[in-house]
Amino acid sequence: MTRRHRSSESAHPANSLAPRRRTVVKAAAASAALVGPLAAALPARAATTPAFLHGLASGDPLPDGVLLWTRVTPTAEAVPGSGLGPDTEVGWVVARDKALTNIVAKGSVTATAASDHTVKADVRGLEPATDYWFQFSAGGTNSPVARTRTAPAATASVANLRFGVVSCANWEAGYFSAYRHLAARGDLDAWLHLGDYIYEYGTGQYGTRGTVVRQHAPTHEILTLADYRTRHAKYKTDPDLQSLHAKAPVIAIWDDHEFANDAWSGGAENHTEGTEGTWAARQAAARQAYFEWMPVRTAVAGTTYRRLRFGKLADLSLLDLRSFRSQQVSVGNGSVDDPDRTLTGRAQLDWLKAGLKSSDTTWRLVGNSVMISPFAIGSLSADLLKPLAKLLGLPQEGLALNTDQWDGYTDDRRELLAHLRSNAIRNTVFLTGDIHMAWANDVPVDAGTYPLSASAATEFVVTSVTSDNLDDIVKVPEGTVSAVAAPIIRAANRHVHWVDTDRHGYGVLDLTADRAQMDYYVLSDRTKADATSAWARSYRTRSGTQKVERTYDPV
Repeated sequence: MTRRHRSSESAHPANSLAPRRRTVVKAAAASAALVGPLAAALPARAATTPAFLHGLASGDPLPDGVLLWTRVTPTAEAVPGSGLGPDTEVGWVVARDKALTNIVAKGSVTATAASDHTVKADVRGLEPATDYWFQFSAGGTNSPVARTRTAPAATASVANLRFGVVSCANWEAGYFSAYRHLAARGDLDAWLHLGDYIYEYGTGQYGTRGTVVRQHAPTHEILTLADYRTRHAKYKTDPDLQSLHAKAPVIAIWDDHEFANDAWSGGAENHTEGTEGTWAARQAAARQAYFEWMPVRTAVAGTTYRRLRFGKLADLSLLDLRSFRSQQVSVGNGSVDDPDRTLTGRAQLDWLKAGLKSSDTTWRLVGNSVMISPFAIGSLSADLLKPLAKLLGLPQEGLALNTDQWDGYTDDRRELLAHLRSNAIRNTVFLTGDIHMAWANDVPVDAGTYPLSASAATEFVVTSVTSDNLDDIVKVPEGTVSAVAAPIIRAANRHVHWVDTDRHGYGVLDLTADRAQMDYYVLSDRTKADATSAWARSYRTRSGTQKVERTYDPV
């Protein structure tokens, strides 16, 4: 969601947050630079004893199983991205209790340099809707113990489901307190990461209000497989992220920054073909590192679109809106209404439509990385219009819509919403990240005549964990921009019930047969490791209504 425009880089002031391209570090020099400092940071015992330095995680829960993940450091030189280190047997156990006395499954897998010493165990034969604890071991060293949970049986009548919802976690912009507060709840069936789990920029190219809170690794923009592996590994050292991964399974999709800013099927805004190698090679490296380092099952065509079911209460269709999309519209590059341009790709859109139509659950959730609700700017003043344009990556005059989200691919959106209406598909809820703001929206069939026209679905958009939003770009106190911009945005978009342009945090989605409710939480200060969390607002959609309404208490 961060934006950078090379054509106007020279016009940016020195303190601008628009990321600036640094000299590309050659791959050979980067690889050599990886091993020394990272190896020095390892505990001394890692020289002879395997260590679990990147935590444990689980993901993609099924009624009878879950995917377990860890990374073992077998020797001091076997740092992420180095390609060094011996093959190492890693055992795993799954138990019904935290003390691991009632073991129900166990096995082993070999960690190799070819997979960056990451391992996954796709455990099956478990009971549905059940808490389990798991542990890895290697060479006499045991990992910590982590909790996971299976999904309800496909035909089960489920009274309640609760999911944490997050997106857009920029390491250099602050601490991941949102993850810590979600982990502390202890009541999540799973948590959804809706994209931008990592960011690709080099140090100082995208911090917080122009300042680097904490430096990531590698320090240059990531381009190679070693680079992407090292960046993922840096994220996995964060204690708050480790804590959340150890408390509940994650369900993740990627957006653009797992690759490069404003990625599309044939390139990205933040990729220079030739100077930075080929897009095909960079995309393949990013994809490989993602599947190595994330507890995500490789889905259709090696992407992240897939579907999970949680009893009769909900199914969750997870989208990949980067691998198949046409290039974003720019001057002289087509129209947002061009039916030959696509966000989803034909096969994924057909898959989504078929799944929504055949669904027999109460709720149809869609994990959606970019906002589907239409967004017109209205009469924002120039001092707000320009920073909003910078955030969205759009021309700073004549701004009408964000062409990186569904607004830039209106034919796909029209087809999907018409499908929902013509087939009387109810209770579709889009769960969205990317835009670094919190929104609660109806999804109108015709935004121009809404609310006289129908709403086909609803959408809950969560703000960023740390990545800059509007008040950060303008560099004014939190709440200043939202107080002015939110009423104007709502006046121009009558389907928008609420928008908060300024704060950072997370969401908690709670489902019952009667309603889907999103509770929005905000952080006191993303730049503080001990930031507190507070409930901000709640919105819900009642079953059968396809409309959002405010509710005044969190679940």
